[in-house]
Amino acid sequence: MCAIARERQARRNGERNPRDFVPLTPLVSAGQRFRTNPIGAIELHDTVKDGRKTRRWLVAYPRATPLAIFTLIAAITSLSVFAIERGERRREDARLTATSMSIASAIERRANTSSAYLRAGAALFGTVDGVPSSLFRRFVSELRLDSDYRGVEGVGWAEVIRPEQVAAYEARIGMEVPGDPRVRPRPGPERDRLVVVTYLQPDTQRARRALAFDMYSDPVRRAAMDEAERTVRPTASGRIVLAQEGTGRPPGFLIFMPVFDQVGGMRQLKGFIYSPFNGRDFLRSAIQTESRNRIEVRLFDGATPSSDALLAELGDDRSVGQVRRERIEVANRTMLLEVESSGGNSLSMLSMLTLLFGLMVATLLMIVARLLTQQAVEDQASLDWLAEQNAIRDTLTRELNHRVKNTLANVLSIVSLTRRRATNLDEFAEGLDGRIRALSATHDLLTQSEWGTTPIRDVIEAELAPYAQARGVLELAGPTVELAPNDALSLGLAIHELATNATKYGALSVPGGKVRITWALDRDDLVSLRWVERGGPLVSQPRSRGFGTDLIEKIVAHELRHPVELQFEEQGVTCTLFVPVRQPSEFEIRARRRALAANRSEG
Repeated sequence: MCAIARERQARRNGERNPRDFVPLTPLVSAGQRFRTNPIGAIELHDTVKDGRKTRRWLVAYPRATPLAIFTLIAAITSLSVFAIERGERRREDARLTATSMSIASAIERRANTSSAYLRAGAALFGTVDGVPSSLFRRFVSELRLDSDYRGVEGVGWAEVIRPEQVAAYEARIGMEVPGDPRVRPRPGPERDRLVVVTYLQPDTQRARRALAFDMYSDPVRRAAMDEAERTVRPTASGRIVLAQEGTGRPPGFLIFMPVFDQVGGMRQLKGFIYSPFNGRDFLRSAIQTESRNRIEVRLFDGATPSSDALLAELGDDRSVGQVRRERIEVANRTMLLEVESSGGNSLSMLSMLTLLFGLMVATLLMIVARLLTQQAVEDQASLDWLAEQNAIRDTLTRELNHRVKNTLANVLSIVSLTRRRATNLDEFAEGLDGRIRALSATHDLLTQSEWGTTPIRDVIEAELAPYAQARGVLELAGPTVELAPNDALSLGLAIHELATNATKYGALSVPGGKVRITWALDRDDLVSLRWVERGGPLVSQPRSRGFGTDLIEKIVAHELRHPVELQFEEQGVTCTLFVPVRQPSEFEIRARRRALAANRSEG
């Protein structure tokens, strides 16, 4: 009361109370600084007060400013590299498009030329009864094959015979071609047609491997020949291995043109004039020499790229650049040309030089800005540290004074009430000793937590530690709840009084007695604790009020700011206390210091 009266008198006299200042504000904005007034309190003032800017960007943001400079230069460099790479990619795409179109045109031109020669041969051989070797050789020599016919294995003639004609065919061909060619594979009973390679020019050892081979026995060749017979057009086969290659060799394809005889106004298939192509040689002939080392080219049978359909592949197989695909028509069959640049996704030389130069400049400017700000930041940090230490010392002094006053007030109240209820000096000393020890036990917990939050279970266990060997049974149950220092002190006093009473008169005074203490969070800011005694001596009714009752119902209830429900039932004492749950920022000194330090570091 005296302190309140002095405060009111000071207000009437116009004096400023230290409480009117912010002792240690937990939130200081980026545009504010703090200072201490003559009596030790802290005041806030703006950095732009009186039109003067007291902070420069390099000092206010010692880390952000060099980083911003580095980021700006790096962003400009990245944009430059992006623009250079975009131009390079556009040029690469244009070059790749022109190259793929050129190769596709060359492939189609060679296929069309071969088809034209085959059409001419079909027209010639359709006018004669048979195709002797002399006529076939003269026809091939008269073609005078030019450069557009490169990549072709030659021109061949495959005669259509029936299985029963195989022996006569072998005897006749044996007289016209060297060696002793035998039809292979031998026809089975289900076969009704053979298309046997009869001639293949130019006449080389390689070409002779294909003589007498029944092409109609292969399903891929047979499908192409059937389509050529149906459309009467040059038709390319699918992916095969040429007979002259043997097995396991690079794949290729064939172009067939049917030859018919006119018998009684009806067309009768005589055979096929065809051209065999090695896929790799055919593709190599269509690629320009100057482009071969900068691209990778693949030719696929069909419109879908896959390893099973790959006819040929030329170039650097490690290319990972842009890909251009062109669909082409080769003798009535769709093929896919894939051209891939060898540049990959790496940066060009100009981009690399631009990037390295930009990063060097950005790093140099960041280092210079950091060096310029470091000294100013160190000087400002020294001044701020001194001001902070002064403010913390004053705050700690006021806080310690406040808490000591509260503790002494509690002690005085305990002494006063103990004296009133004591009948002799020993009783007074014993009661006072136990209650002071209860305060001391709770103070030990608060000291361990540096006067921060204390778990409610620790407070209860500390106060009940002297009674752990009592004859009764203690049960504790409840969630983890953190209490403020003053609330922990008040709860410790209440638990001490209840435990003392239970030991002297209640459940802890006899064997088999039980004390159950439970607590629960009723709200985010309030926890309820319930003390229940059972199994002790019967409580006599009515009974006189003791010091513990007054202490719990008056002092503890006042400190906790919530009523205490204390009932002396016949089966045992029941007490319900309501303890507030506060945020650390409301009472914890270190929390305020951390908030201030964090806010100042952000500024």
